[in-house]
Amino acid sequence: MRHTSHVFGRRGLLRCGAAVAGSAALPFTFTYHRVAKAAGYGELVPDPEGIIDLPPGFSYKVLTRLFDPMSDGYRSPGLPDAMGAFPGPDDTIVLMRNHELGVLDILHTPLHPEQQAPPESYNPGTSGGVTRLVIDNATLELKSSNLVLFGTLRNCAGGKSPWGWLSCEETTDGKHGYTFLCDVEADRVQMPRQIAGYGRFKHEAACVDPDTLVAYLTEDQGDSCLYRFVPTDKADPFTGKLQALRAVEVDEFATTDMEVGQVVAVSWVDVDDPTPTDDSVRGQAQAKGAAIVKRGEGIWYWKGAVYVCSTNGGPAGAGQIFKLVDGPDGGTLELLARSEHPDILDHPDNITMAPWGELFMAEDGDGDNYVRVLNQAGEVFDFARNAKSDSEFSGVCFSPDGKTMFVNIMFDHLTLAIRGPFPDFVPEPETTGDESDTGAGTESGGSSDSGVAPTTGGGAGTAAPSTTDASSSTTDAATGGVLDDDGGCGCKADAGAPGLELVVAAAGALALRGRRGDAEPGSQG
Repeated sequence: MRHTSHVFGRRGLLRCGAAVAGSAALPFTFTYHRVAKAAGYGELVPDPEGIIDLPPGFSYKVLTRLFDPMSDGYRSPGLPDAMGAFPGPDDTIVLMRNHELGVLDILHTPLHPEQQAPPESYNPGTSGGVTRLVIDNATLELKSSNLVLFGTLRNCAGGKSPWGWLSCEETTDGKHGYTFLCDVEADRVQMPRQIAGYGRFKHEAACVDPDTLVAYLTEDQGDSCLYRFVPTDKADPFTGKLQALRAVEVDEFATTDMEVGQVVAVSWVDVDDPTPTDDSVRGQAQAKGAAIVKRGEGIWYWKGAVYVCSTNGGPAGAGQIFKLVDGPDGGTLELLARSEHPDILDHPDNITMAPWGELFMAEDGDGDNYVRVLNQAGEVFDFARNAKSDSEFSGVCFSPDGKTMFVNIMFDHLTLAIRGPFPDFVPEPETTGDESDTGAGTESGGSSDSGVAPTTGGGAGTAAPSTTDASSSTTDAATGGVLDDDGGCGCKADAGAPGLELVVAAAGALALRGRRGDAEPGSQG
C-alpha cells in the first residue's frame, strides 16, 4: 500500500522532548526509507457510507453538519478548523471549534437569514468565530452546542491553554490579525477577549507551556517566523514580550533546508512593535536575524517540548516536523521528519500529540487527504482517509482520556468523533486556569493592563485575566465593510444530509482526484 512508507532520515536515534514531572521521554528513531507495512493500526478499509476510511475496529460518529440547529438559537457554522478538547462536568467533553469564515459568509454563517449579528460581535461585518460542543463521554451524544466568539475573521488554528481555548485569526485585514481567548464554560456568545500581546500577524496556531506560561505561535506565510510570548509575571500572563526564534550561528536561517536529525542552537529576538497597523511583524524579526519557516502551521506542547509543523517545508515542499526544546536563555530546534514525496506525507497542517506519544497530522494537500501518524519509531502511516471529497482534514485532537479522536472534514462541514483500539494510557489532570496563580480567577469585566479583553456578556465559566474591551482596543478600520481576504470556500450546504449516526468503519474507498481549484495546496487551513 503506497501510503505505508517509512520516512525520512539519515541519522540515528533522535530523542523526544525532555521529561516533565518524572515522566520518561520516548525516543523518535529514523531509519532511512525503511518500509513500514506492518506499522500502525492496520490497513484502511472502505467506509460503506463514503465519509471516512479507518483501520479495522474503529468507528465514527458525525457530531454536527452544516446548519444543524444549536442550543442557543444559532446554527452550526461551516468550515470547521482547529479544535481543542477539554474536560467538562458530569463526565462530558467540551470541544472548542474554530470556523475559518470570511466577510459576511452567507453560505456558512451561524446566523439565520433573519438574524442580525449578535451585539457581542468583534466585527459585525465578518463571520469567523468559535463554537462549543458539549459531548457525553460515554455515549458521544451531543448534549448542547453554542456560539462563543463571533465577528472575527478566518479563525484558522489556535490551541489549548491553562485559561481556555486560544483562537487565532489567519489574516491582517482591517482590525483583525489577533489571538482571542475563549471560555470553555461559556454557554452563549461572549464579548471578545483579544490578546494583544500575542501580536498582530497572520496567525496560525498556538500552544502554552503550562509551567512557564510561555506561549508559542506559528505564522502562515511563505517566509514566516516562529514566535514565543514571554510573560513578565506569571500572575499577569498576557503582559510581556513577543519574540521570534533565531538560529544562533546564521542570520535569517532557512529551516526548510535542515536535514533530518539536524539540531540547531537557537535564541530569541524581540519584536519591537508586536501590533503594527501593517503586516510587518516578521519583517521586524528578520531584520534582527530571525529564522524563516515555510508556512508555519500546527503546533503542540508535549512533555517539555514544542512540536511544530512547516506545511510547505523540505526538499519536496510537502512538509516538515520540528521539535523545539526551549529555555530562558535559548534552546534547540531539531528536524524530526520531512516529506520526501507527497505520497508519504502531503502538506501536514493541524497536528496533535496523542497522550501515548504518537503525532497525528491532518493533511491539506492535493487529491486524497489523510490523517497520518508519526510514531515513536519514526514511521509515518495512515490512520484515516477522506472518502467523501478532496477536502482537507482539520481540528485533529483527542479527548482528555485519550479514548476519542475528534476531526473535521473542513469543506464538507463535518465534525466527527472516532473511537477504537487506541493504546491505553493514564491521563494526567488538566486545568483551565482556575486553580493557577496566573490571575485566572479575576472576575470577568474587571480591568488590568494584561492585554486581554474580558467577557462581559454573561455565561458560566472560569474568568480569564481581565483587561479592556477588545471591541474598542484595535484599529478602527473595517468595522463592517468588505475586506480583501474573504476566506470562504463557496461550497454548497449539504442541507439534506441525515443527522447523527454511528457508522462502523471498514474504511478506504476510491481515491478522489483533484482538489478545490481556488487555492494552492495547503493554502486555506
